[in-house]
Amino acid sequence: MRGIISLLVIVYLVGVGVALAPTVQSKWNNSTASDLTASVVQALPDALAWPARAFRTITNRQ
Repeated sequence: MRGIISLLVIVYLVGVGVALAPTVQSKWNNSTASDLTASVVQALPDALAWPARAFRTITNRQ
């Protein structure tokens, strides 16, 4: 059971990283650290909700 929970947590965190990747990539070389941090913090709620977005995408398609 512990292994399944660990796997789910890892998949969730990888999904959050994938959702935040475009924000980090666009700001990495061209902005200050504070601007990058502000952008990541602003994008974090949407990134944390990626399972709900994926579920809605899957169920809306027929």
